[in-house]
Amino acid sequence: MLSADDMQYFLAVARRRRLTQAATDLGVDHTTVGRRITALERSIGQRLFDRTPRGWILTDGGRLLMGPAELVATAVASAQELLGGRGGLTGTVRTVCPDGFGAFLLAPALGRLHDVHPQLTVEMITTTAHTAHVAQTVREFDVAVLLHEPSSPRVLGRHLTDYMIRLYATPEYLATRPPLRTADDLAEHVCIWYVDHLLEVAPLDSMHRMLPAPATVQSTNLVAHWQAAAAGVGIAPMPQYIAVGDPRLVPVLPEIEFRGSYWLALPREHARLARVRAVVELLEQLVQERADDLTGPSGSRRP
Repeated sequence: MLSADDMQYFLAVARRRRLTQAATDLGVDHTTVGRRITALERSIGQRLFDRTPRGWILTDGGRLLMGPAELVATAVASAQELLGGRGGLTGTVRTVCPDGFGAFLLAPALGRLHDVHPQLTVEMITTTAHTAHVAQTVREFDVAVLLHEPSSPRVLGRHLTDYMIRLYATPEYLATRPPLRTADDLAEHVCIWYVDHLLEVAPLDSMHRMLPAPATVQSTNLVAHWQAAAAGVGIAPMPQYIAVGDPRLVPVLPEIEFRGSYWLALPREHARLARVRAVVELLEQLVQERADDLTGPSGSRRP
C-alpha cells in the first residue's frame, strides 16, 4: 500500500533526478533514498525510474504517479501550515527567474520576507537561457517568472509586469568613440549582448536584429553585460531597471527601446500554499514599487 511517506521520497527523486540532491531535500542519507525507492518499486510491481548517466528519469509508470504524488505533497504541506503556522511560515519555496530579475529585483527584496518569516527558505535559480522553456518542467518549482506567457495547462499563469530595454554606456567610453546619431552608427562601436544561439525570446531577438552582427562581446549572463558596460567596455542593451541604479551609466540613442514582459507561473497544485502565496505577494509588491524603473518614460537616471 502506498503511503504519504512513499510519495515524499518518490517526488523528491522525480524533481531532483539525483539521489544525493533528493537526500539533501529530505534530510537523509542518499542510500536511504535509494533503498526506499527500490522498496516502493517492488511493492507496486513496476519500475518508476530508469537509472541513467543523466540521472533518475521517470518511466511511463512514474509519470502517471506524479500527479497523485504532488497532490499528496500539497495536502501534507497545507496541513503543516495549518498546524504550525503561528510562528510564521516554514519550508522551502523554489523560484526560477531570469538572471536580471533575480539579481536586481527579487534578491534585494528578500530581506523583508525573511523579517516576517525567518524560518522560510527561498531557493532562487536564475537563468535567461532556460526561463523561456521552464513551463515544460515547472513542477520542479513553486514560483516561476518567465519571459513569455506560459502555455502549459499544468500551471496558473498571469502577466506580472512589463519592462523596458534600452542602450547604455559610460560617458568615458562615449567620449573616446565616434559619435552616435542613429542605430547604423552602432557598427563602429563595441556592442555587448547575448550569445547568438540563445536568443529565443521575442524582445531580445528584436534587439539583436537591430545590433551589428555579431556583437563584439557576448555572454549568456545579463549581469556580465552590465558589468562590462559599467567598466567602459562598450554599449549594452539592458533592462532600464538595472541601469537607473548605476551612476556610471548613461542612456544611448534613447529613442531606441524595446518592451518586454515578465509572466508569473505557478504549478496548480502549489498555488494555494501559504508560503507560495507569500512569495507571490512579494513579487507583486515589488513590481508595483519599481514601476517607474521598470517602464518609466526614459532611460535617464532619476535625481
